[in-house]
Amino acid sequence: MPSEFRTQRLVEWADTDKAGIVHFARFFVFMEQTEHEFWRALGLSVHMKRDENIISWPRLTADCEYFRPVSFEDTLDIHLQIEKQGGKSLSYRFNFHHNGKAVAEGRLKVACCICNPGEKIRAIAIPDFISDQLTQQIAETTAT
Repeated sequence: MPSEFRTQRLVEWADTDKAGIVHFARFFVFMEQTEHEFWRALGLSVHMKRDENIISWPRLTADCEYFRPVSFEDTLDIHLQIEKQGGKSLSYRFNFHHNGKAVAEGRLKVACCICNPGEKIRAIAIPDFISDQLTQQIAETTAT
């Protein structure tokens, strides 16, 4: 799927270790923040109420490979791509760049679930209103 969402993020002091280099775990925070921005750009959320149910996207897998360090006040260009849309899941790839150079590549696989308080979390088929937004975003991305 050639769907891509792009954003930027300035590296803050809290993102770094004592050497001023981004701590490896912060890339998982950056991925999640980018995912949330992506959903908001679609007019949706990663945690929304619909028909008396809370639909959310728990993580199934998460990984990140690092190529070069980035430091305090560097600007990261972050590209989110939907690699695969399954019946109940999405797989994302995140490419991180600084000054045109690859910094890291991360992946998340998430499941569409009903997450009502007091109930067991259960995976569901991605609802049409979400799938339609994803399809529209993919069409707009490939048209440009």
